[in-house]
Amino acid sequence: MTSKILIIGACGQIGSELAQALRNKHGKDNVVASDIDSRNMEVVQSGPFEIVDAKDYNSVKNCIDKHDIDTVYLMAAMLSATGEKNPMAAWDLNMNSLFHVLNLAKDGVIKKVFWPSSIAVFGSNTPKENTPQHTIMEPSTVYGITKQVGERWCEYYFKNYGVDVRSIRYPGIISWKTLPGGGTTDYAIDIYHKALTEKSYECFLSADTSLPMMFMDDAIKATINLMEAPEDDVKIRSSYNLAAMSFTPQDLFEAIKKHIPDFTITFNPDFRQKIADSWPKSIDDSSARNDWHWQHAFDIEKMTVEMLEKLGEKYGVSIS
Repeated sequence: MTSKILIIGACGQIGSELAQALRNKHGKDNVVASDIDSRNMEVVQSGPFEIVDAKDYNSVKNCIDKHDIDTVYLMAAMLSATGEKNPMAAWDLNMNSLFHVLNLAKDGVIKKVFWPSSIAVFGSNTPKENTPQHTIMEPSTVYGITKQVGERWCEYYFKNYGVDVRSIRYPGIISWKTLPGGGTTDYAIDIYHKALTEKSYECFLSADTSLPMMFMDDAIKATINLMEAPEDDVKIRSSYNLAAMSFTPQDLFEAIKKHIPDFTITFNPDFRQKIADSWPKSIDDSSARNDWHWQHAFDIEKMTVEMLEKLGEKYGVSIS
């Protein structure tokens, strides 16, 4: 029997590409995309779409009932940098949306839930290198706090109510399809756009700030692989560490400069530097690799070629 899938927050960075991947895999009529507005026309026009307010329980439930949904991907969230400007709004969106979906699963309305966590759950006291799956978590941002609390609730609902909830701690996600969305790692998207359009970039992080990163194709693959894994293989019900590569702004600049020799960069760290400094430099994701056989495909060189080729087509710029 084919699953009926609802993506909440389908117009966001990850949600928009997840919607396309799931529609390609399961058929567009079996994947309902939803968001608070219809700004992403590619998502809206490529299959069923509903306006859904993730903070409103009835809005979520009515959509699930209307389309006979059994699987929900809850991708709606306020990200790190934006959340610091609006702490209570971030808490409201990030927590209430999760409770609505978990309670619908607890009540048997839906069968399976995906909820994204983040490396933002870690803090300044977390080991920076090869951050373990189980370790000290003292997040310093409201985004990280909501993700840490959310992880605890996910595990609680699994243990106490049998809710089949699955989660990944995403690193920084890089994509050519969507613009930066208010995250601290979004410099690694913006830098490609500026390299092609202006041949220069002012980075809001310091040159040597190493952070875990992942190309979008790998993030989507990991998400779908986890959701399709046999239930018994999913050993962790808080959230899985996930990794592909770690690099600094200087590393990324040098990778781009191989293709755009006259590209220049300056560094002017702002409030996001403090956020980045509280996060890990690299991640130990051996649990994901052992439990459901996660493998990444993109490194910094392969990602840079893909980003410059795709964005070059968009801007009408040919890359050597």
